[in-house]
Amino acid sequence: MFREVRRLYLSVGETVVHLHHPEWGTGLVVEEINSTVPGGMSMVRIEFKHAGLKTFNNDIDSLYCCYYAGIRRCDEEY
Repeated sequence: MFREVRRLYLSVGETVVHLHHPEWGTGLVVEEINSTVPGGMSMVRIEFKHAGLKTFNNDIDSLYCCYYAGIRRCDEEY
């Protein structure tokens, strides 16, 4: 039997910033979307103060993960 273990980077409620787009302001993770298909995508939706809702890959083992795109957790409040 195939057992999949996903390593997720962000969780709902965390505050983040984008290193390459500081003008977006802080963001709040508002939704997690995880595929039920083995090997499927894991996504997060982040609401940024000045840029609105953005969707990113959330699997830290993927080269397309939001971490590698510049999303970082922060201690600031949204």
